[in-house]
Amino acid sequence: MKRNKSRLTYSIVFALLLAIEILIALFVHDSFVRPFVGDILVVVLICAFLRIFIPDKVRLLPVFATLFAVTVEALQYFDFVKLLGLENNPVISTALGRTFDIKDIACYIIGGALFFAAETFFRRKSR
Repeated sequence: MKRNKSRLTYSIVFALLLAIEILIALFVHDSFVRPFVGDILVVVLICAFLRIFIPDKVRLLPVFATLFAVTVEALQYFDFVKLLGLENNPVISTALGRTFDIKDIACYIIGGALFFAAETFFRRKSR
């Protein structure tokens, strides 16, 4: 029963974060929220999505999600989308990105740390 409650909670968090990310992408065109807050939230979004299917047992899941995001950012440095010949595909170009920025890596680390801290806090609180 506890596992199902956890999955429901993560599903709700994922849906809310996805909605926020979509709203940021569509309506926010500034130099702070979109590039920084959006990048922080994307790692939290990935973690919440993965927790729907892996609700426990993998305590370092936020670390793995952060490493995944950092890997995608590193691939942007090499213009991986162009190397794959998919630069004209707007969905792939948007999802994987085409512009490397070291500040994005910092945002991903912050997002992973926030998710890890939140999980640690709520796990201790529920004991």
